[in-house]
Amino acid sequence: MVVTVRSLGLSGISGYEVSVECFLSGGLPAFDIVGLPDAAVKEARERVRAAVKNCGAKYPVSRITVNLAPAGRRKEGTVYDLPILLGILSAAEEIPPLPEEAAFVGELSLTGGLRPINGVLPMAMAAQRAGIRRLYVPAENAAEATLAQGMTVYAVENVEQLIAHLQGREPLSPAPAWTPEQAARKAEPDFADVMGQENVKRALEIAAAGGHNILLIGSPGSGKSMLARRLPSILPDMTREESLQTTEIYSVAGLTEARHPLITRRPFRSPHHTASAVSLTGGGAVPKPGEISLAHNGVLFLDELPEFDKSAMETLRQPLEDGVVTITRAAGSLTLPSRFMLVCAMNPCRCGWYGHPDRKCTCSEKQVESYMRRISGPLLDRIDLHVEVPSVDYEAMRRKDTPESSAEVQKRVNAARTVQQQRYAGTDVSCNAYMTPPMIGKYCELDERCEKLMRGAFDRLGLTGRSHDRILRVARTIADLDGSENIRPEHLSEAIQYRSSDILK
Repeated sequence: MVVTVRSLGLSGISGYEVSVECFLSGGLPAFDIVGLPDAAVKEARERVRAAVKNCGAKYPVSRITVNLAPAGRRKEGTVYDLPILLGILSAAEEIPPLPEEAAFVGELSLTGGLRPINGVLPMAMAAQRAGIRRLYVPAENAAEATLAQGMTVYAVENVEQLIAHLQGREPLSPAPAWTPEQAARKAEPDFADVMGQENVKRALEIAAAGGHNILLIGSPGSGKSMLARRLPSILPDMTREESLQTTEIYSVAGLTEARHPLITRRPFRSPHHTASAVSLTGGGAVPKPGEISLAHNGVLFLDELPEFDKSAMETLRQPLEDGVVTITRAAGSLTLPSRFMLVCAMNPCRCGWYGHPDRKCTCSEKQVESYMRRISGPLLDRIDLHVEVPSVDYEAMRRKDTPESSAEVQKRVNAARTVQQQRYAGTDVSCNAYMTPPMIGKYCELDERCEKLMRGAFDRLGLTGRSHDRILRVARTIADLDGSENIRPEHLSEAIQYRSSDILK
């Protein structure tokens, strides 16, 4: 007798339906799993055997063959433990036939308990698209599975509980849909903690409003890292679509919380400068998301930028342009989303004091030049705002008045981002930083005075076509913050000044 149990699998960060076919036949007892299983799937034989015996059911003394279809697609992980067990028990007529509109996923312990698994959200969304109406998952994954909507989710603690439900003896109650209001918002560092540095705060506000990349350059102790780490407090609120996209990535990486599974705050990833190219882009024998994908819809902060390995820095160039990263390995090719804000901080030289009015730099001009050359021109050209962070003077440190809070700045950022969402409604573009060339021509029209200003800057600064477009995108964001429909000369002038840092010449 052949029994088919519906289940789900993962390919990168996308889910797909898997049919678990179980066949019991005569002959010497054996247990074979086919359908391109990896080592973790093959080990399900021992977990299933122990779980069946420990939950009080009768393990069939037969030749057991399990096929995971589609058989030509590699199966990974422990998600198939539960459907394999149910298929065997159903084929042995230990439990009634399973409902056709139901799917099962979960890892088994030897005692028959269900352990949580990674990637439940993308699998649940694949189940919803496949027309599955009931989804059975480990209890710790139930809240995350309900985010997919459109189907009934059941939280299963152990096999005995599930068998009792399937036999109609003790029906399970559907898991309640999880809502973001259940999550308590964590306290974040606030802009009100920063004394002075008004020009840098302004640049960060522009970057947050338009999703622009930004580079902070200053001597040690000027507040670069302190300011960058307060950027999440002024970032615009996430839409539900953005939250689900980010949560799918974190779910596959095993970084979601059981109680608060939905990512409602924009990610802030800050890898150490010893990070390798693979840890940034993702990879491994079975490719997994790296830092740039974990920063999707959020911020990737690279502190001490010149200290990063050159090959690691250069891997950022293509994702910054395309918003995706494609990883190719022997096991297959995987495309991951990577639409993030790049925020970088660096000293002007190795000793850190080049150009400081009160401290003497110990680096020679050649050493300064060599330090700056660690950052390639193509990477710098993809960073919209280059901002010098001056040292804070004593008077600013002793000010009694309280600086503007992050909540006040975020209101302006949200207002500007709302304008952009309305402007680009119906397209894949969500903010000014991702405008396509046709959109730049439509929404960044310049009058005669602005054209003259732009032409002068283009010749004087030696701008490229890419930097020309990025200046216009920044100017559009400044105009949005100002509530202006058109880009005016003062908006364009401010955008140009963020590309004319003397320290990078």
